[in-house]
Amino acid sequence: MKRKREILFKYSGIIRIIVKLSKIFPKWFYLKWLKFIRHHDNYIAMFIRFLCLKNCAKSCGDNVAIFSNVYLLRIHNLDIGNNVSIHPLCYIDASGGIKIGNDVSIAHNCTILSEEHCFKRLDLNIKDQGCEARETVIENNVWIGAGCRILGGSHIRSGSIIAAGAVVKGEIAENSIVGGVPAKLIRERK
Repeated sequence: MKRKREILFKYSGIIRIIVKLSKIFPKWFYLKWLKFIRHHDNYIAMFIRFLCLKNCAKSCGDNVAIFSNVYLLRIHNLDIGNNVSIHPLCYIDASGGIKIGNDVSIAHNCTILSEEHCFKRLDLNIKDQGCEARETVIENNVWIGAGCRILGGSHIRSGSIIAAGAVVKGEIAENSIVGGVPAKLIRERK
């Protein structure tokens, strides 16, 4: 990992120039490229996905790695910090807003949502009641294990680890390790 960061640091000036030059194209251009390049698995495709995020997301930091087969929906509501990796087969829907802090690793096959279905009215079918936007926040230095589901309105505090397969709903305390369905505290990181 150190070697990759050294390469990024070495070429950071060139990367900044390419990012500035990329602003000449409209957002729709990058949204199309993002769909087209989704299934490609190489460093050039990762760099193109990074450029797409830089130009379409609400904000996108540096050293962001989006691997192949990641589905990003409504990225205009997505804030991503620095040193973030999102591994293959993740599904991220930022309808209600998603904030991902710095130094976050999201393992493969995770889902992060930012809205919930409404279901309180008994006189209407559930599918006809619409959805409610609920911002999801993942703070700094968080590791989300493989196959996790982060539901709308969740807030994962800094230094936390979400064990593989967990379903998170609500708030996760700082420096916690949680797991299960629904996610419960396993232990605190000291």
